[in-house]
Amino acid sequence: MPTLGGWEWVIILVIVLLIFGVGRIGKLGEELGKGVRAFRQGVQEEDKEEPAEKQEDEAAE
Repeated sequence: MPTLGGWEWVIILVIVLLIFGVGRIGKLGEELGKGVRAFRQGVQEEDKEEPAEKQEDEAAE
């Protein structure tokens, strides 16, 4: 499978800029960042809840 070199990435970025424009790409990046941040918070909250649930299960037995 061929890999992309430097010039190929430059060409792809120029095409993307021409299609979407700078403003829209900025908004897409912002929304992607918010989504990643929300996902991380959800995973961290779930990790905090698991030990408490395990303790409750063990106490019920």
